[in-house]
Amino acid sequence: MRLRLVPKQTAFDFFSRWKLWLGISAVMVIVAFTSFLIQGLSYGIDFRGGTTIRTESAQAVDIGVYRDAIGALGLGDVTITEVFDPTFGPDQNVAMIRIEAQQDEEAATAEMIESVEAALQEVIPEIAFVSVESVGPKVSGELIQTAAMAVALAIGAVLIYIWLRFEWQFALGAVIALIHDVVLTIGIFSEVQIKFDLAIIAALLTIVGYSLNDTVVVFDRVRENLRKYKQKPLKEVMNLSINETLSRTLMTSVTTLLALISLFVLGGDVIRGFVFAMIWGVIVGTYSSVFVASAILLFLGVKRDWSKPDPKKTGNQFANVDA
Repeated sequence: MRLRLVPKQTAFDFFSRWKLWLGISAVMVIVAFTSFLIQGLSYGIDFRGGTTIRTESAQAVDIGVYRDAIGALGLGDVTITEVFDPTFGPDQNVAMIRIEAQQDEEAATAEMIESVEAALQEVIPEIAFVSVESVGPKVSGELIQTAAMAVALAIGAVLIYIWLRFEWQFALGAVIALIHDVVLTIGIFSEVQIKFDLAIIAALLTIVGYSLNDTVVVFDRVRENLRKYKQKPLKEVMNLSINETLSRTLMTSVTTLLALISLFVLGGDVIRGFVFAMIWGVIVGTYSSVFVASAILLFLGVKRDWSKPDPKKTGNQFANVDA
């Protein structure tokens, strides 16, 4: 007997209350945006500036020991990661220590570096500082602008792609869904004040791609069924299309979430923020593909007289995979 997440044939009515779903999404977006304006984000070292110290020792790196030694200095946000490289020898254990910029300081002071070195030498006498680099507030501000531009350009590219592949109604629905996902992800980071750094920007771009993939699968089936059922109302065609791709959508989301939850629990502090953003993004991305992008398409309407000839293979070949 095969395990299924949903029945083989479903007939859910996703649009009986589509205005309600759009209203809920609009409220969540407003709350997220308001939280961002009032509370802001808890920027990490990438966006606030700070100091990166590369250490090397014969003793194996114990992140807990390093953190306890440096934590007593009261230097604020400190991130410690072990560096792995196949070229390293057996007695070459390298760690990367990142310390946030200190108040009223453009760069790391010699006194601060000496205090960190002294604290670490108390627990690891042979430790050596290989390199020390600082990122000032000006560079951090440029990183914020570049990151925002990267997300905006990604969404703009999606708009053009969907417009060329489908019609402008599809493109507008997809882009509104993507903006919805990005704003809610930024909003949750503002609400819970999790560190927001370049890894989270990478997560946002990944979420854009994931959500778009789900949306395109649904839209592809909608376009196919519009050609197939020319007399059916648009609402019925869209309900049919979402039900036909529901198995694939849930299977993809659940399997992705299983991997992400495992990483969140077992992956450690270094990637926890990135994984949290991905988990949230998968959930809201799946929701928006059905209840936001499709609802926008239903609201805008779409032409029914497709003049382009049908290709040999229409639709997505994986849309009917059993879950």
